[in-house]
Amino acid sequence: HKIGLALQHAKDLQEVRLSQAELRRNAKYEAILGHGEAAERIRATLQKFTRSDAPVLILGDTGTGKELAARSLRPVRADGTLAPFVAIDSATIQGNMAESILFGHEKGAFTGADRTVHGLFEEAHGGVVFFDELSNMPLAIQQKLLRVIQEKEVVRLGSHRPIPVQFRIVCASNQDLGKLVSEGRFQADLYQRLNV
Repeated sequence: HKIGLALQHAKDLQEVRLSQAELRRNAKYEAILGHGEAAERIRATLQKFTRSDAPVLILGDTGTGKELAARSLRPVRADGTLAPFVAIDSATIQGNMAESILFGHEKGAFTGADRTVHGLFEEAHGGVVFFDELSNMPLAIQQKLLRVIQEKEVVRLGSHRPIPVQFRIVCASNQDLGKLVSEGRFQADLYQRLNV
């Protein structure tokens, strides 16, 4: 009798977890405000893309909710928790520290590196890396980003050992990236890779 009760209790807990996971999945889209056909179409599109791990490029004016849409693409794990979502404004990825921010560094890799630090891609393992205002990213970093997307691995500064990472990349821009490509201000290969 006690074994039967324990099994029933375990089954009930599993059903509660599954229900909570389903609520989390649906709640992600309810944060996107708006009524009518266009808003419903956006929510349906986002739900469709949540089931994929393809890169997503979100284009729109400043303040239109690009990051909110990106956050809704965050997967829900089997245990019902949300996977990581790591967001960065692409304009902040400048100068000498850009690679350390993205890929991490080993202790002693440079002056002041007193400990090993995980980069954004390691922090987002199993979840989403979101680059906001991608058009602001320097060309040199765009090339390195393309390599990480293709290889699904990072190499921390001060190391030669590749670290496998699983992530989904979601990018947003308020500028026409196709036009920037034609002007030589954005990497064509990266644009093609992201504009899925």
